[in-house]
Amino acid sequence: MQVILIKDVDNLGGKDELVNVKNGYARNFLFPTKHAIEAIPSNLKQLEERLKVKAKKEAAMLAEINKVISVLTASPVKLTAKTGANSKIFGSVTSIQVTAAIRDQKGYEIDRRRITVQDEIKELGTYKATIDFGNGQTTEIDIEIGAEA
Repeated sequence: MQVILIKDVDNLGGKDELVNVKNGYARNFLFPTKHAIEAIPSNLKQLEERLKVKAKKEAAMLAEINKVISVLTASPVKLTAKTGANSKIFGSVTSIQVTAAIRDQKGYEIDRRRITVQDEIKELGTYKATIDFGNGQTTEIDIEIGAEA
């Protein structure tokens, strides 16, 4: 029997998938627990429409992510830090400070957990950080650390 999954089901499939299952499994578990609906022509048409809408949303999101990536990679993010002798920073620069700098300089709010600073920043100089946007979209940005006046 073919069914359309409404929710993710372990070892079977994800939401909005069309799968083949045994009749008893569908009638005794999937239908009563509202995990699936029967794959009749009207439900298949609704599924097709949901998938079209989902594809349009993903395309729009991908375009927005590409726009953000182009702005972030256009110029380095500049940070200042208090330094001691030999241009050593008191403490270190973290992803929280990088997030605040991106928000102030570029105008985009990025979750600090999506930013990974590749090297520990304890001295003045230029460093790299990776931002993961999800869906396999990542970008690498430059961070310039300067001395506070």
